[in-house]
Amino acid sequence: MNIFLQSIGALNDETRVQILEFIQKNGEVCVCDIENAFNMIQSRISRHLKILKEAGFLKVDRRGKWAYYAIRSPLDRFRLACLEEIGYLDIALPAKSFTCKDIS
Repeated sequence: MNIFLQSIGALNDETRVQILEFIQKNGEVCVCDIENAFNMIQSRISRHLKILKEAGFLKVDRRGKWAYYAIRSPLDRFRLACLEEIGYLDIALPAKSFTCKDIS
């Protein structure tokens, strides 16, 4: 029951749903790319990513000073179904146009 409620709670925010779809469409994404694409401060993006990770949707790979997020694999059927349903939504996603190596 807790896994279900935590998953539903994580999806109860428009920005988190957009972030999931952004990562789903772009594959593994650096946190700096997410910050840039969504034009949000690091602390706010980190909070959203933490919630999605704790709910079992994301995995993180730390490389040096950067964190790269991807959809966790394998996902259970419930989370996989949630991602599939999100894919049917008409979500305007920002473009991924910035990379961490371009940041000084």
